[in-house]
Amino acid sequence: MEESIMTLNGFSDFFKESLHLKKVDIKSYSPLALAYIGDAVYEVMIRTKVMNHGSTQVNNMHKKSAKLVNAGTQAEIIRRLMEAEDLTPEEIAVYKRGRNAKSVTTAKHATMADYRTATGFEALCGYLYLNGDLERLIAVVGKGLERIGELE
Repeated sequence: MEESIMTLNGFSDFFKESLHLKKVDIKSYSPLALAYIGDAVYEVMIRTKVMNHGSTQVNNMHKKSAKLVNAGTQAEIIRRLMEAEDLTPEEIAVYKRGRNAKSVTTAKHATMADYRTATGFEALCGYLYLNGDLERLIAVVGKGLERIGELE
């Protein structure tokens, strides 16, 4: 495990250096900006997990990924994490800021409650990612997938 932590830290540092990313106060981002990046990060994580099951038709991989990245599933993940008290007080605060943010976008295939709850989850993912806490991000997503029965 220690080796993987070093790899994550090394990747994060390399990524920041290579793209000339400046240090930004994470608290300066709006919850919707955090959700914007969190949505992408979560999707890459899910696509990586789906591809790890072996090479199959792209359409099949897309269907499995879409099932796990939709607002209903994301809302279920964060609800289960909250029920099990898997999040820190700081993470709960970030989630709630994202959930309560007023978005002009509306849900296409989800209830408004699920959509807003999922936005909070995405904000949390974005916060952990931008904060460079990749180990915690992976732990939270992994625990969430476990809680909904998506980890074997």
